[in-house]
Amino acid sequence: MLQRIPAPLYRAGLRFAHAVRKRWWKLRRPQLIGCRVVALDNNGHVLLVRHSYGSGRWSLPGGGVGGTEDPLTAALRELREETGCTLAGAREVTIVAERLSGARNRVHIVAGRASGELQPDGREVIEAQFFPRDALPGDIVSGLGGHIPAWVERYAG
Repeated sequence: MLQRIPAPLYRAGLRFAHAVRKRWWKLRRPQLIGCRVVALDNNGHVLLVRHSYGSGRWSLPGGGVGGTEDPLTAALRELREETGCTLAGAREVTIVAERLSGARNRVHIVAGRASGELQPDGREVIEAQFFPRDALPGDIVSGLGGHIPAWVERYAG
């Protein structure tokens, strides 16, 4: 049903919902569980996305893990929803703890080999591209770029 909403209106709704969510997190300081996906192409390049909400910086695909959802399943779902790609050989490489707008966020980092045609959904994700891990863009989410090479090594190792 949400697919019937025109993409520009949908993106505006996401930006509004994200702003409300961040205020709620600052007030309530909940414990969140999320996932990020280190998706590699055949050349070992890393898939990064730009969301239509938030900072507008490059980031890894990912999102929230549902209450009873397995983090690996959530990572596969998020990657497919955001980029149209699937992930072969997927496995969790680490878990990181971070603060996210006042909330405590436990993030499962899942890595694997991407396959399928890269097609950003145009709603949540407005751009997606593979980058060499030693040439990540300068406008990547703060602190993320320094971790990606280590996560790729954990996956490869």
